[in-house]
Amino acid sequence: MFTTFVRIIKSGCISFWRNKWLSSSAVSMMSLAILGITSLLLVNVLINSLTANLEDKIDISVYFNLDTSEDEILDARVDLVKLNEVRSAEYVSTGEALNKFKDKHKDNSILMQSLDELGNNPLSASLNIKAQQASQYESIVSFFEQEKYNEIIDKINYLENKAVIARLTSITRSIRQIGLVILLVLAGLAVLVTFNTIRLTIYSSRREIKVMKLVGASNWFARGPFIIEGALYGVIAALVSLFILYPLLWYISPKITSYLPGTDLFYFFQANIIVLFLIQILVGVSLGTISSLVAIRRYLEV
Repeated sequence: MFTTFVRIIKSGCISFWRNKWLSSSAVSMMSLAILGITSLLLVNVLINSLTANLEDKIDISVYFNLDTSEDEILDARVDLVKLNEVRSAEYVSTGEALNKFKDKHKDNSILMQSLDELGNNPLSASLNIKAQQASQYESIVSFFEQEKYNEIIDKINYLENKAVIARLTSITRSIRQIGLVILLVLAGLAVLVTFNTIRLTIYSSRREIKVMKLVGASNWFARGPFIIEGALYGVIAALVSLFILYPLLWYISPKITSYLPGTDLFYFFQANIIVLFLIQILVGVSLGTISSLVAIRRYLEV
């Protein structure tokens, strides 16, 4: 059994080398597919990082009426933080709101003088709320539309931020959908090229296969080398794409970081290089094996 398996692997390697020009075209196409798939994974990391940074800067504020007591606001906060959508809910008292306002407009002497002449604090207490995801702010606003909050809430600035939140959600969704389409196209092209390569290899080996069958070789002994050959395409393509991606990321990562601080794709790549390489091999071997099996089923008569 083991000897047969070794012979199948050896035959697959010999076939790979003997048809090196066909093999190189299949490896090139599969390398492009794996490179594209890995790049899309890295782009997804970049999108997640960018989205997290933007979402961290987006919040909504719920402003309460001036006569609303602190206990009522804190009770509302207790109920609010029970929602899975809520990441944080910071209570800002009237005094804190006034101090922040003064600090922000300290250089505006006219505004500061008007505030002093007013005598009392005109600013209301509020809750500054951050959601887990930008798309969840609408459900948080719905929470405050309950009847028990109608009399204590002055306004919610959700409508002011709604356009930004909707735009962010839309862009993120669109990029991921486009990425998925590109991924499927690249995978499809890799399968098609590998399929045709195996088909041509089967055609060029048809006499050897007939001899194998005449001397009593099993079906799998005839089919096995083509499966090994397809898997080899995937392994070599994974290595090629890794060697291309490493210097490419080393070069472009600092440029991306200069535009998007806090994102370092090269560091992420180095920290996860083993996992990414295993994913590349898994993708490559899967594409190669599937292509080979389909070609064998259709064109190999044993």
